[in-house]
Amino acid sequence: MVRFRPLEPWEDPRGGLIERVRIDNGIIALEVLSLGGIIRSLWTPDKDGERSNIVLGCDSAKDYLAQGAHLGAIAGRYANRVANGQMSFEGNSYQLDTNQLTNCLHGGSEGFNRKQWHIGQLSDGVRLSLISPDGDMGFPGNCTVQLDYRLAGNNLYMEIFASTDKACPISLTQHSYFNLEGAHASSNRDHTLQVDSQKHFILNELGLPTGIEEVSGGLLDFSQAKGFDIQEDKQFSSTGGIDHCYLVSTNSDELTRFGCLSSPKSGRSLTLYTNQPSVQIYGANFLEGEKGRGGQVLSKHQGICLEPQQIPDGPNQTELFSDPWIKPDQIYHHISRYQFEAV
Repeated sequence: MVRFRPLEPWEDPRGGLIERVRIDNGIIALEVLSLGGIIRSLWTPDKDGERSNIVLGCDSAKDYLAQGAHLGAIAGRYANRVANGQMSFEGNSYQLDTNQLTNCLHGGSEGFNRKQWHIGQLSDGVRLSLISPDGDMGFPGNCTVQLDYRLAGNNLYMEIFASTDKACPISLTQHSYFNLEGAHASSNRDHTLQVDSQKHFILNELGLPTGIEEVSGGLLDFSQAKGFDIQEDKQFSSTGGIDHCYLVSTNSDELTRFGCLSSPKSGRSLTLYTNQPSVQIYGANFLEGEKGRGGQVLSKHQGICLEPQQIPDGPNQTELFSDPWIKPDQIYHHISRYQFEAV
């Protein structure tokens, strides 16, 4: 049984209220906001059976709106980067909002992370919905989105459906910063990560893919569990740490295991399964100075994001691995399962 409890809403400095709800099945508990579809808190047990929050977050809508890290939010209409904020389809060209160097990142400066979603109750979780109008941040078509967070045993399911009345690339991801030692911990360096994928994208200096290569035993080979202290290697000097996208050999109708993030200190582990063609691993390289909970100033490398998504710059590189353009007669579908264990 999943218990659903509304919490005291927050004031939205732009006007209105931000709804907050908590869902709890006795193993996992979740606090969700109507702002950005944000997961503000996620409580899971450690090796001693003690539950604590394992995601980074803020104490008010004002703080969420002031930060640019997409803490816990849904990133979209197109997660990751679109080169020069430009794309075209069947003779129609589109200029998107550019908010990171020359790129459109995570849907632009007023992406889905800053939108007010409608929130409602499910028997096993919560359902959020959003309508993004034609031209929102430059994206074509009226886009309707349904987002579910559901709890089943020690699993959190995130499932998203979206449709549009004009051809539009859609890629939505959950952008929580995990720290399996607890959200109070100051670093991710003692975490370990194992990844099933043997291929990742070659990225240029703007974080855009230029090709695909095998990981083949290098620093980015996580086929055997490896510690996050590798992010201090000089190979990552240009990115400030790990910020790389791995391919997933998946059928879009099925969940495929991506890998497992673990904390030896707490005994917690998170195994990710997804139907998306890629997962971005991001080590919170540019989190420094963002405002967290309880007045905490967040630090570089304080969390880890595992972001299932369509491929970076996919609207312009459909031949590289997959085609993210959704036509009016098609439905976008993303489902990911986060399995939490403690040993």
